Amino acid sequence: MWKKIFLSIGFIMLMVVQVNAQGIGFGPQLGYEKARDADQGNLMGGAALRFKLGPAIGVEGAINYRQQTYENDALTVRSWPIMVTGLIYPLPVVYGVIGFGWYNSTFDYDQSMSPFQAVEDETKREVGWHFGGGVELPVGSKTKFTADIRWVFLDYAFEEIPGSEGVDSNSYIITAGFLFGL
Repeated sequence: MWKKIFLSIGFIMLMVVQVNAQGIGFGPQLGYEKARDADQGNLMGGAALRFKLGPAIGVEGAINYRQQTYENDALTVRSWPIMVTGLIYPLPVVYGVIGFGWYNSTFDYDQSMSPFQAVEDETKREVGWHFGGGVELPVGSKTKFTADIRWVFLDYAFEEIPGSEGVDSNSYIITAGFLFGL
């Protein structure tokens, strides 16, 4: 089912490329993420592909890599989210975002800790959603600097960690990057 959804989104984006080739940008992103109950925040990196469909609307696809630890390093969560985001521009350089992501996450339990000696590492796929806002500033004729903050709502189930029923994996992400016109 998810393959069909992502293939459909990809097909729609390819059609948009043909119609609106002047509004396409691709580039790197660097960011900081902090989940509410994670041990600490971490840097993350990735890339984004943005389509400006008109003066007030756009679409972005992004893939990133990020890592968080929980419960005093007992659990490390490595995630490769694929995000699709709608962009609304109330002003030419200011945008709001809302979208969803497909999070491929590996849960790596510290086997040296007594409650996790028999717990197998696992990979899960979760769907989450996000919203936020940012700025898109021209740097040259075909280059833009972007910066935004997004709140991500993703509910990992931490069943294997004793006493972790209330652990919250929702996070905020601050990113900055460049989009190079294609």
